[in-house]
Amino acid sequence: MGGDGVSHGVAVPVGPPAPAVPVPFRQFIVKVHGRCNLACRYCYLYAGPDHTWRDRPAAASAAVLERTATRIAEHARTHGPTDLSLVLHGGEPLLAGADTLARFTALVRARVPDGTTVHATVQTNATLLTASRLDALAAAGISVGISLDGGLPGHNARRVDHAGRPSWPAASRGVRLLADRFPASYAGILTVVDPTLDPVETYDSLLALRPPALDLLLPHGNWSAPPPHHDGQRHGDWLCAVFDRWWRAGRREARVRLFEACIALLLGRPAATEHLGLAPFETVVVETDGSIEQVDSLKSAYHGAAETGLDVFRHPFDEALCHPAVAARQAGADALAATCRACPVLHVCGGGQYAHRYRAGHGFVHPSVYCTDLQRFIRHVARRLTEEVPPPATSSAEGGLP
Repeated sequence: MGGDGVSHGVAVPVGPPAPAVPVPFRQFIVKVHGRCNLACRYCYLYAGPDHTWRDRPAAASAAVLERTATRIAEHARTHGPTDLSLVLHGGEPLLAGADTLARFTALVRARVPDGTTVHATVQTNATLLTASRLDALAAAGISVGISLDGGLPGHNARRVDHAGRPSWPAASRGVRLLADRFPASYAGILTVVDPTLDPVETYDSLLALRPPALDLLLPHGNWSAPPPHHDGQRHGDWLCAVFDRWWRAGRREARVRLFEACIALLLGRPAATEHLGLAPFETVVVETDGSIEQVDSLKSAYHGAAETGLDVFRHPFDEALCHPAVAARQAGADALAATCRACPVLHVCGGGQYAHRYRAGHGFVHPSVYCTDLQRFIRHVARRLTEEVPPPATSSAEGGLP
């Protein structure tokens, strides 16, 4: 990213050096089911350039899940983390059955060493949530994250089933059941930014579903396949409008992880997110056939982009740490384009999400396709911080920031 930097009275900290040794994985995304009961019209996974899902089994077998649990425990024993994140994913993971998710989670927890806590979450479109399934998930200590495009029917018009029928009636029933009867299991809502929707209306509609946390994600795209409606800084403007609504509420109505991460990084504090900052990436994926892969977002770039050639039957997760693409994502600023390394907001932006840097024939050593949007958003947050937290006074000899 270029530009004249984010001063505004808020110091941008020096980022961490690239790790001398690989940083172990702390988040394991397991594809318990590789198909979905919806056919969202914009889905990068099933309607994008990567078709590897077609050649894989619909659901992970008992053998794949058993071996995955063993490999996770092996990695935990080797590296000794106190906390691990286990994300039960798809497709639509509830197609595998809540009992399957519960058994697999229990297996992982039984095999990791004493002193390691496994935080389990299922990420679902909410259409299959029922009281009995939520009972089973709650009893298994599995939190529930929801994917929605907004909190109103019109926001979810493109989220339809395979017959073209709207998913909103079933999804909204599921979310409200979760919020009303199982609030302790409610992890939050994930929403992909749609700049054609009113930002404040979208945010308020999501708040009406009472999520404890929100993840606002930029739509996947890159320099060769730009994201939809990407002109100027439209996505950045959308985020700024929602940030102001969130910032000025007078109380924290919900955690918005992107906003909290940006604030932390501007203040020189660590923030763990794929979307901002230079912290080493710590996530790995296991597919339904046991293949070890990088995160799904890479599948928006080209066919096979997430592949490593490894699998849980033949390889420990430590081998994935040595994969060149994984190593690049742990190398911090050293793996970024020269434009990014020279940018004053580098240690907040971190180059943006990895998949968004891709250009066909040239790889990922580019600024994010959302470079302008990210600069707009980061500067905006910095200005709001300055309004609330004045810079320290300096003597006339020392001068001050403009």
